Amino acid sequence: MRSWESSYAMLSVALDESLSMRARGELVCSQQQISITADLLRRLASSLTSCCLAVELRARQIVRLPAVEPLKMGFFRGSTAQTAASWNGIIHHVLFGDRSRFFHKLRILSDTLKRLENEFTEVAGEISAGTSARSSADLGTLDCLHYDFSTCLRETEVVLKSFLCSLPDDQLPAFSADLDVPAAPQAHRISPKLSRASA
Repeated sequence: MRSWESSYAMLSVALDESLSMRARGELVCSQQQISITADLLRRLASSLTSCCLAVELRARQIVRLPAVEPLKMGFFRGSTAQTAASWNGIIHHVLFGDRSRFFHKLRILSDTLKRLENEFTEVAGEISAGTSARSSADLGTLDCLHYDFSTCLRETEVVLKSFLCSLPDDQLPAFSADLDVPAAPQAHRISPKLSRASA
């Protein structure tokens, strides 16, 4: 988790710098910094989703899993994360038992992290390439996605800590090894937006 904190700090600083550069009129430098920010977020998202997968695989071998609370819509700003939180809240009350709720929250977190990463990468790509028609608005979108990503990071940390409390001592070394396995590289292709209008 310490590496997550370092990665998140670098990501946040890079985004703040790009916003400051934009405000000063340094558009080219801002675009370059946005590209760096997207790469940092992509790496952190990969680490977080790999952790979620490692927890899920290891949790299948444990009888008693910790109780979890559903994601709260009010903790998020953007529609993607708010929709995920709403869905998690609904299913949380339908499912019976801590085990089912634990796995569902874990999967919702992993899926939301991937969606936020994809959205951030797409918007950042448009800004970096200079093809964004509304770069100021898109910078605001990145700030919102960053906020929701931060919330997902904190939720992942809470789930991991609660899981570690339930993990038998004899399984700690094996789980630690699972976490050390590097994430498989993923190809990212940014597709241009056809329209911003909702269907």
